[in-house]
Amino acid sequence: MAREIRRVTRNRRLNPREAAKYRRIREQVEAEKPEMMAWARGKIAELESLDDVFRQLRESREQCGLSLADMRRLTGMDRSSISKLETGRRDNCSVQTLVRYAQAVGKKLVVSLVDEPVGKPMRKHFLGRS
Repeated sequence: MAREIRRVTRNRRLNPREAAKYRRIREQVEAEKPEMMAWARGKIAELESLDDVFRQLRESREQCGLSLADMRRLTGMDRSSISKLETGRRDNCSVQTLVRYAQAVGKKLVVSLVDEPVGKPMRKHFLGRS
């Protein structure tokens, strides 16, 4: 369901103080936009990387000749959860779940921590810290 975008109009002109306030806000948004866009692109890349992991999980299961029912028995997860995991439709799965799945198909889950490509962490920015 698409959300309708509404343009808000005022029935009066802004006074000089209000106009200056909104101008400062627009300037701040424009100044921060490249950093926010870079952060968003990074998050999209992370999601694509996760999609690749989910694809690898499914391919591993299929290479082992295991059905969803077999995976249910091996992992204790229900078939619906396994299917959602393999297609990336399961929100917020735990590392433990991924490890359990990987072990069932004879794989090992490896997690690594790497530096952010953006100079300063966005977390500080969004929390209002410099």
